[in-house]
Amino acid sequence: MSCCRFHGHEDKIVTKDLEWRYDETEVQREFKVEAVRLVTDGGVAVAQAVRDLDVAESVLRRWMRELTATPATAFPGNGQMRADLAEIAALKKEVARLRAERDILKKAAAFFAREAI
Repeated sequence: MSCCRFHGHEDKIVTKDLEWRYDETEVQREFKVEAVRLVTDGGVAVAQAVRDLDVAESVLRRWMRELTATPATAFPGNGQMRADLAEIAALKKEVARLRAERDILKKAAAFFAREAI
């Protein structure tokens, strides 16, 4: 690990591993929260933060939006969904199952209707 200091903000220290490459699945929640706090509370410009942290500006801005919108449930990590997104996924699954059942029943009704004639 090495330390880097933001130009003009020598009291703000951010650690980063120089050999570490950005991979969203490996980024921990604490890193994301600290990166956002560095910009929002630390007075560091977004452009400077993305250069020093080696992440894309769009990624840092997305982290800022997520943390601002839902601070308690932002960045669940490890493939876990937020509760509202998990509920939506479950409902979509149920809708697909119900449509399949409906289609089967329609075909069965048509089959028996033809036999009755």
